[in-house]
Amino acid sequence: MRPSLSIVVAFLLLSNLMTYADGPADNKEEAVRSVPPPGIAISDELREELASGLRDLQTRLDVLRKSKSAMPLKYLPDVEIFEKAIRIALTEDGFFEPKDFEGAKRVLAEGRRRMQLLLEEKPDWLKPTDQRDITTVRGFRSRIDGSVQPYGVVRLNSRIATYPGRTDVWCRGRSEKGLEMQFLAQRLVSKDPQPAPGVLMIHPFGRYCNANKLAGEVDTLEALEHAIAEYEMDPKGVAIRGFSMGGAAAWHLAVHYPDRWFAANPGAGFSETPKFLNVFQSETLAPASYEKTLWNLYDCPNWALNLRDVPTIAYSGEIDRQKQAADVMAEACWNLPVSQSFELAHIVAPKTAHKVDPIAGKEIERRLDRIYQLKSHDVRKNIWFATYSLKYNRCHWLTIDRLEEHWKQATVTASLSLEGFVPKIDIEAHGVNAFSLDFDIGEIPGNHEHIQVLIQGDLHGLHPVSKRSDGSWHVSFERTVNDRSELWSVRSPLAAPMGLVKRKDLQGPIDDAFMSSFLFIKPSGAGQHPAVDQWVQSEFDRAVREWHRQMRGDVRVISSDQLQESEIEANNIVLWGDPKSNPKIAEILNRLPLKWDASKVTMQGQSFGSETHIPVLIYPNPLNSKKYVVLNSSFTYREYDYLNNARQVPKLPDWAIIDIRTPAGTRWAGKVAAANFFDETWKVKN
Repeated sequence: MRPSLSIVVAFLLLSNLMTYADGPADNKEEAVRSVPPPGIAISDELREELASGLRDLQTRLDVLRKSKSAMPLKYLPDVEIFEKAIRIALTEDGFFEPKDFEGAKRVLAEGRRRMQLLLEEKPDWLKPTDQRDITTVRGFRSRIDGSVQPYGVVRLNSRIATYPGRTDVWCRGRSEKGLEMQFLAQRLVSKDPQPAPGVLMIHPFGRYCNANKLAGEVDTLEALEHAIAEYEMDPKGVAIRGFSMGGAAAWHLAVHYPDRWFAANPGAGFSETPKFLNVFQSETLAPASYEKTLWNLYDCPNWALNLRDVPTIAYSGEIDRQKQAADVMAEACWNLPVSQSFELAHIVAPKTAHKVDPIAGKEIERRLDRIYQLKSHDVRKNIWFATYSLKYNRCHWLTIDRLEEHWKQATVTASLSLEGFVPKIDIEAHGVNAFSLDFDIGEIPGNHEHIQVLIQGDLHGLHPVSKRSDGSWHVSFERTVNDRSELWSVRSPLAAPMGLVKRKDLQGPIDDAFMSSFLFIKPSGAGQHPAVDQWVQSEFDRAVREWHRQMRGDVRVISSDQLQESEIEANNIVLWGDPKSNPKIAEILNRLPLKWDASKVTMQGQSFGSETHIPVLIYPNPLNSKKYVVLNSSFTYREYDYLNNARQVPKLPDWAIIDIRTPAGTRWAGKVAAANFFDETWKVKN
């Protein structure tokens, strides 16, 4: 019999309703509390002490930025993170508890200390030359918005490390008061959670409080990339871990990037949106069809097949309501088709609420250590992979290049056999129109010159693939369908690039534009209608403000006449206004799938008065089809959604028409009069 939540566990979940969740008080969109919360007052003496030290740090940073020496400039973010933290704390009401006062002093002192050492080109916080412990923070410059972002590093008892090279990425729990200054103050001194001896533990800031999704997801991957370049570690020996909100992050990152981790260890948290909000928030959900569709992006049970590719150890306290996350995932793993189903390893600490039990923690570490010892260095022989979006399209040597239809599950199972005279790969693909196989030099051992690829078990689909001239292997297949048959064929490496199609990082929805480098292009004059101008200015100001408050960076804003070709080449372009107020909108309008003039906006065969409606949209930029253009939007969840991380998912699809006669609020920018996704060739769906 397939397992499900027992009556006893359900009772414990419900009876403990208010312990860790925000609860029904946070279900009132007309009375949304501030995130981050208001700060507390600080004394004039402390303010002047911090401000004086900050001014000195800023002055010396200005000197360092003019340096012609490569080394100080390379490590400039390691100092800039401290300047940013103190500046924001002082200017944005960023002290929340009395302990923050001493924390700020500690952060400022370390920033000034590093500044001096960097001027002398003697940074002592980098790679230690001996085997001493590491408890420090590092900084890097984000590719999304150019902001400096911090992460913590801990390594203990390096001399007695049994298996050097292992790294754990630990995603942190929810902390609405955990801004840059608080994060740095904690990670400068805290060794918790303590990693195993010799294990390097990375603590991403994650762009504040978003469960490491969207910009927080990119922040986590960039922090890991920076650490790989800075520390001695095994790039294939990284585990993804976390607890509470960090457990939710670990679920998400495990199922979407299953080939990046040698193991996953999610603890508590949540693993999907609708069930969690119903149980934990007592929230009655009434989503539009596109909202439900968008849940597929982050609802981990729908991606459970991918956990077959990454050894996973779930953890829960027996009486923790957030045990629900692992229970839901266990059910999803077991309810896969019989040939794919498996049992999720789930450690449950008896009589334990929302914490990691020490005994359970030791057992988790024993298993992680064992998995790391036994991980294979050989090429992977079997792959199981599911996706709903080309945003997440890769697992080991398999890459999905085109889907039959986004937001419907696509699956590929693949097995590699190296026995016999000719290696053979068996592929079963469903919901997929094109995929590629890639093997690095030496991953196919021996002197083989060909691989046979069998697709859908069809002997007539047996394709001989030749080795590349450098000894690596690459082949792409595409699917064509007619009235009577389905045919898979090899795509020539000399074939012209595919036309305007959805592909990785060019597949939507609107929120995807803010997971890579972007620019805001502001209006340069009055538009067609004053009411629309007022809405655009209000939403533009809000987008700039909320990117800073929630994603902890600063939007780069320019006018259309400042936009250079190089910037169009390198960035997603977010155009604010209408065809009259923003010349760039007028320039590309006839190459977008909508009509928009002073009287009406027409989309999907529907027309709306342009004095009361405005389009928001994501589309391949007609001026550079490798990047996006976005009209009148930033990330699409709003203030109401800040109150629970499970709500922080994309709210709008590829396009929407907003009726501005309904005032913008904490959930929507107005009334959504129409919304939908584009098809696989970026055409409007009928």
